[in-house]
Amino acid sequence: MFTDQIHQAAAPFWQKSFEHPFIHELQAGTLPKDVFRYYLIQDRYYLSEFGKLHELVADQVDDDHGKQFLLAGAQGLKDGEIAVREGFFEQLGITPDEVASTPIAPTAYNYVNHMYAELYRGTPQQAIAGLLPCYWLYNQIGQHLVAKGSPVKLYQRWIETYDSDDYTDSVDQMIALTNQVANQSDNTIKNKMKTSFIRSSAYELAFWQMALDKQKWQVTA
Repeated sequence: MFTDQIHQAAAPFWQKSFEHPFIHELQAGTLPKDVFRYYLIQDRYYLSEFGKLHELVADQVDDDHGKQFLLAGAQGLKDGEIAVREGFFEQLGITPDEVASTPIAPTAYNYVNHMYAELYRGTPQQAIAGLLPCYWLYNQIGQHLVAKGSPVKLYQRWIETYDSDDYTDSVDQMIALTNQVANQSDNTIKNKMKTSFIRSSAYELAFWQMALDKQKWQVTA
């Protein structure tokens, strides 16, 4: 399948994600809470744009089933994953004012812009491929971590979110949609879809480091 091919092409980035200190420390329960807070705030911005992208891509998809899945995904982000994040915010004392006053980190900004570029300067097929790593990588991380779990309840809840049956079903549907549009595309589009998937995988890896660094816009020597 096409998704097997692009998954293999992006494997070095995925392996680095599995091995990243953010993930190891989250599982071990040693991840500093201020780092997790920063991650959540940046991820809140990302997920909001991720949901909008689902709606925008749906507008350009001809297949009715694919269109409805993307629209349902957008609504699911509003009702589910973002709602879960709000529960995390409450536990960590993250206020709306703090969210509004925290600048969008360079990596989060660039990742979102990459996906918009795949849609507006590319094709809906490229955009779909660019959305897939967020689904699929988080599912694999959740499945990888759930056996050991985390001693910190908040981190354990984060892990379980991405190992749930409902989430796994959404991942499977997104993989199927990616394969469907790839099968209907020529090799030029398929190659661009592959590039989009790899770039999103690289940004997923960079997102963990962004959180650890609490990345800011600054001039470096």
